[in-house]
Amino acid sequence: MAEPVAGVGRFKANYAVERKIEPFYKGGKVQLDQTGQHLFCICGTKVNILDVASGAVLRSLEQEDQEDITAFDLSPDNEVLVTASRALLLAQWAWREGNITRLWKAIHTAPVATMAFDPTSTLLATGGCDGAVRVWDIVRHYGTHHFRGSPGVVHLVAFHPDPARLLLFSSAADATIRAWSLQDQSCLAVMTAHYSAVTSLTFSTDGHTMLSSGRDKICVVWDVRSHQATRTVPVFESVEAAVLLPEEPAPGLGVKSKGLHFLTAGDQGLLRVWEAASGQCVCIQRRLPGPGQELTHCALAHRAGLLLAVTADHNLLLYEAHSLRLQKQFAGYSEEVLDVRFLGPEDSHIVVASNSPSLKVFELQTMACQILHSHTDIVLALDVFRKGWLFASCAKDQSICIWRMNKAGKVACVAQGSGHTHSVGTICCSRLKETFLVTGSQDCTVKVWPVPEALLSKGAAPDGSPVLLQAQATQRCHDKDINSVAVAPNDKLLATGSQDRTAKLWALPQCQLLGVFSGHRRGLWCVQFSPTDQVLATASADGTVKLWALQDFSCLKTFEGHDASVLKVAFVSRGTQLLSSGSDGLVKLWTIKNNECVKTLDAHEDKVWGLHCSRLDDHALTGAGDSCVILWKDVTEVEQAEEQAKREEEVVKQQELENLLHEKRYLRALGLAISLDRPHTVLTVIQAIRRDPEACEKLGATVLRLRRDQKEALLRFCVTWNTNSRHCHDAQAVLGVLLRHEAPEELLAYPGVQTSLEALLPYTERHFQRLSRTLQAATFLDFLWHNMKLPALPAAPSVAPSAL
Repeated sequence: MAEPVAGVGRFKANYAVERKIEPFYKGGKVQLDQTGQHLFCICGTKVNILDVASGAVLRSLEQEDQEDITAFDLSPDNEVLVTASRALLLAQWAWREGNITRLWKAIHTAPVATMAFDPTSTLLATGGCDGAVRVWDIVRHYGTHHFRGSPGVVHLVAFHPDPARLLLFSSAADATIRAWSLQDQSCLAVMTAHYSAVTSLTFSTDGHTMLSSGRDKICVVWDVRSHQATRTVPVFESVEAAVLLPEEPAPGLGVKSKGLHFLTAGDQGLLRVWEAASGQCVCIQRRLPGPGQELTHCALAHRAGLLLAVTADHNLLLYEAHSLRLQKQFAGYSEEVLDVRFLGPEDSHIVVASNSPSLKVFELQTMACQILHSHTDIVLALDVFRKGWLFASCAKDQSICIWRMNKAGKVACVAQGSGHTHSVGTICCSRLKETFLVTGSQDCTVKVWPVPEALLSKGAAPDGSPVLLQAQATQRCHDKDINSVAVAPNDKLLATGSQDRTAKLWALPQCQLLGVFSGHRRGLWCVQFSPTDQVLATASADGTVKLWALQDFSCLKTFEGHDASVLKVAFVSRGTQLLSSGSDGLVKLWTIKNNECVKTLDAHEDKVWGLHCSRLDDHALTGAGDSCVILWKDVTEVEQAEEQAKREEEVVKQQELENLLHEKRYLRALGLAISLDRPHTVLTVIQAIRRDPEACEKLGATVLRLRRDQKEALLRFCVTWNTNSRHCHDAQAVLGVLLRHEAPEELLAYPGVQTSLEALLPYTERHFQRLSRTLQAATFLDFLWHNMKLPALPAAPSVAPSAL
């Protein structure tokens, strides 16, 4: 078979990162501002500020010590943010600008575990792992109080909502709550009712009642004036956060009377509303399906009407406060990304399989996330059907699922199937029509699954129970794990790639073996059919990508360049180019015709497991073990247009330069030449000026009228010219003008002037020595000339006339 020919269509030359979906929350505190527009969360050494509307990380705040952030708090007036690092430093931020306005030592002898502002935003309390509680005046910048007496880590501090009361409450490892008087600088009361760690303290509007929650499965209502417990409510779950609700009717929350009601979030993954007086649960919000849904944090932004809840697997959920209706969901952290795909007819969404049984679907415009639950073990691979509404997933739980996205962007599981006896590691959908899908497993078999027609009808309800899938054909294909399957564009051929170092070609639908592709030295990770030619691409752990002819199973080309296993390969540019991703964290773009690696894209820091190209072939999507998903944009046309515009602009400028030199408008010519940033062109202008009969005056006048930045550039160019004996005179002429007319202070203010002088001195000395030697030689010649005494010439003999 002949080599694949380049089809119609341009070659790609480069991709640029258009969007990066990175982990922005890795556990710890999360806080909404009072307006509900910004969300603050800890991510290692940084506090990330998220725009709730777009889902974009607006700013990452990191202290200079680059240590992990242990606590932070935003003031009630939304103006000041304070962070504490493991290096025992407190930083006060003007967070909108991203600047630290003040940095001071925490004075704690161990890291700060918690902090809280008072209602006036002027006092800050910090609780440390050393058992101390300190109070700081944020406005006047000094410490006001130091309270000791708490055993172990102080993990909770809260000011009384009435600033006139000057009360601070704290809780430490002994499960008690301490009330501190700022006025008397003493402990007013030690409040005991909990038997396990106290997880939250919240106050009623009038400030007379306080609610505490604990991991001992109870919530306690306290009278703040007497420091006595007035009610203990058993909530039957370990509570991580409790919120007192405003004393107003809220039918959506089951609040019908004016009594005290509170909301709890805990290890059952439920938001529940309780009536304090009766101790009854009046409302339960439906638990999200799937593991990792235990709630670790909950907070109410009353003014914004939002309730924020955080799950154990780092998902951030925003609910409407009055109805507990889920408004938005953000995925704070995805573990190792194993596969990625574009979704929707216009690639408006992406689906991500990470090291988890759940799938994440992101809307690219708003970054809103849906978490999909159906599998019970880690999802290993994904594929999308032709139209983009249906996609399939397979997992370690030996099952497969088909999902449908409706026009509103909501995704639901519509079909499930099982039959493999080991993990299902690869899946591929039919290409022509949505008729079947193929799976490959660690049990060394391939299964062909027909798609039920009921799924394709428009009337099929996405919220109905999933249809059961039945395998149509099962074939043992390899002796080791099957890592990849691919269906040909005509739906008649199937390729399989295995850990046994071979790829095989099969006829569908009965899976008859047509041939074997042998040649890789290690296992195959990916097989892919060309969209235009009768060619198969294979990616292997031996670090190569190979192209094979389907007719005679011969190897046509081998692409070498990755330093480690090549994990994925995809055809782009109508089958004339390849994209490959590897364990080295690189994505490479290859041109098939000449075996050339056109571009290497380096943005990931770990194995790039996922690679997918958009329908219009203008975007690529990659997902890697560094928990990042990157959307790449094809910038070939943009760069070519910029290059063309640059060339045209240079041609115009070159012509203008020649016109200016011809008209002897030297100042404009020199300025234009410097703007082109080409030393040789500037040298041409300097030489043209020096050829002028009034060269000295014109050179000085022209150079001195330049702007400062132009003079700096000219000095840089002089360093280059001075290295060449042919151009050193021009360089020295310019230097002479600058040294005679510029003050030394001004010259020293030029950036990089020291380096320039160091480069100028040795060559200038060499030129001076050469000129001195030439002058000596010329003087010696002159001396010789003047001192030479030529003997008198003998007179010519006279000729006798007779001899003529």
